[in-house]
Amino acid sequence: MEKGITKANNGIEGLSWNVVGQTYVPKLLSNDAFVWEATLPPDTFVPPHVHPTQDEWIIVQSGALEVEFLGDVHKAGPGDTVRMPKGEAHGIFNRSGKEAKCIFGVAPARKLFDLFIELDGVTDPQELVRLSALHEVDFLPPPADA
Repeated sequence: MEKGITKANNGIEGLSWNVVGQTYVPKLLSNDAFVWEATLPPDTFVPPHVHPTQDEWIIVQSGALEVEFLGDVHKAGPGDTVRMPKGEAHGIFNRSGKEAKCIFGVAPARKLFDLFIELDGVTDPQELVRLSALHEVDFLPPPADA
């Protein structure tokens, strides 16, 4: 990790990505961890998926999320931390009707930063699934009510 400060409204090297309709802004990257800020508009979601090599977490800053672990639904609001262990399938849904802002992280970083570069602006679900599999993220079919 490089020393320094990533300013509040900026990403590392000025980067910002549109991933499945959500805005991701990278804040910290090292071999050990990758952290990004995410803005999730209402009615957007990240389909159920598995990180076989990474633990993931979310700290909800504003708004509300629902996180599903194979049908087991958990609700998270401002200040809550969601823990998603590696190998555990999970989907992330903003069903609140309002924008949600969060800090996401994974450890170790592995290939996720590179995946977000590849996914920026991708709208074809099959291409998203294909690219993700190449970067150690395995998607499951979305639930019918997504």
